[in-house]
Amino acid sequence: MARLIMFAVLAVVILASAVFCVSTKRIMRAATALLFVLFGVAGLYFLLDYTFLGAVQISIYAGGITMMYIFAIQLVSKRTLQGLSERWLGKRTILAAFIALAGFATVVVVLLKNELIRNTVVEGDSLSRELTMDTVGQTLMSADKYGYVLPFEFISVFLLACIIGGLVILNNKKKEESK
Repeated sequence: MARLIMFAVLAVVILASAVFCVSTKRIMRAATALLFVLFGVAGLYFLLDYTFLGAVQISIYAGGITMMYIFAIQLVSKRTLQGLSERWLGKRTILAAFIALAGFATVVVVLLKNELIRNTVVEGDSLSRELTMDTVGQTLMSADKYGYVLPFEFISVFLLACIIGGLVILNNKKKEESK
């Protein structure tokens, strides 16, 4: 009964924070609400006795990623954020949709080519064949053809490059405004 009550409390916190995160117009409040969502998900992991996933959720997502968002938000000037307006731009929207579909297709291709998924879903019944933790760990931490370490590192470097690029653009705009 205590687990059910804890699940209900965590579910309410996650749902309320998620709705607040996407509905607020203030970006720092959205980042704070995202932090509560990530802590709630970590709580669900702890409730399911997945302590490692809960610790990873707190340290990487709630700690690292959210702090990176807040750091990037603080580096952008208030004037830049206030000048943003939401409007529909036809050609840019179509281009953004095309890029999103290309990214989705890339993810689907990678998942279909992955040996771990092929071995569990396509070639055999996933209920009759259970993967060992050794197989999962080797796949997650390998840098081989179907490993996950290199794509994860690439994405982290890519996010850092995006933040630096945004700062360079902002710095150039500040220099132009001061002239």
